[in-house]
Amino acid sequence: MATPDTDSPSQQQKEFHRKTAAQCFNSAWDYLDKGERTRGENATMLHLAHASLYHWGIVGTSRNLSVGNWQLSRIYCAVSEPKLALEFAKISLSICEREKLHDVLPSAYEGMARALAVSGDKESGRDYLEKARKSLALLSNLDKEDEEIYSSQIADTERLLA
Repeated sequence: MATPDTDSPSQQQKEFHRKTAAQCFNSAWDYLDKGERTRGENATMLHLAHASLYHWGIVGTSRNLSVGNWQLSRIYCAVSEPKLALEFAKISLSICEREKLHDVLPSAYEGMARALAVSGDKESGRDYLEKARKSLALLSNLDKEDEEIYSSQIADTERLLA
């Protein structure tokens, strides 16, 4: 199997990596949605999110990498690891800004706000949450489902900052 440092993967390998990345991402999200988790479930959730990002690192787009880093930040917030949450949020935001990924920028800003809230810097968190709101308002071609998801994320983070 190819790794990021070797020859590019075959079409069959690419499909394996895409499928595995998506499955790991969705499974990690299922654990995150669970709310109350055991230590073992937290560990599994983290492993799944890291595995997803690893596979996206082989075949994914910049968007996949930004969203994968955002998910890791959110999970590290959920398991009370603010330093790692902030690190992955910064990576997600950096990718969005560098690649001009306006469609996922609201989530990247929300991720920064959440990580800052968990870190105890609520003032900076509120600044990033306002950026999330403003960037969401600028997205004119966003479908209703995505708009609801972004708005829900922002509202959830706003509760953390209250």
